[in-house]
Amino acid sequence: MSSEAETGNGDPGPILISDDELAACITELGSRITADYQGRAPLMVGVLKGAFMFMADLARAIELPVEFDFMAVSSYGSSTRTSGVVRIVKDLDLDLAGRDVILVEDIIDSGLTLNYLRKNLAARNPATLEVCALLVRKGRQYEDLDLRYVGFEIPPDFVVGYGLDVGERYRQLPHIRQYQPNGNS
Repeated sequence: MSSEAETGNGDPGPILISDDELAACITELGSRITADYQGRAPLMVGVLKGAFMFMADLARAIELPVEFDFMAVSSYGSSTRTSGVVRIVKDLDLDLAGRDVILVEDIIDSGLTLNYLRKNLAARNPATLEVCALLVRKGRQYEDLDLRYVGFEIPPDFVVGYGLDVGERYRQLPHIRQYQPNGNS
């Protein structure tokens, strides 16, 4: 991978998922979570930094009291390819024991980071543990991930926007774009 791709000096590329498509999907996910967790107050665990925009909008679409906590993990560094090694950079502040936990992910690629997080969080004895992923890259998973809430399945291309970045760039875009490392959009 070129250093240009790793530093985010390419073109953010063509729009893959528009603002309106994101809003409609998040409203639907919020309605499903509201129905599934009726009478409960789920704890949403956001995976930083990429999921912060999605989690904020999702929380507003859920018509229940929700609580928040955040984890930061790293498996990409500044590259556009995962290293396969997961590190917890920031751990949770809240106790998960007996809680209904929804792990909020921006994107699922191979599933290795997700599997690591699930095992880590399950060891903390939540009452329930489900995953809500905005994006899942088609055909990249090593096994069935049993995801309860999924926004969009996308091609295996690298994407930016709506919290997702390359080299800390393009997170602020209000939509999802197919990143073009060489500026070819």
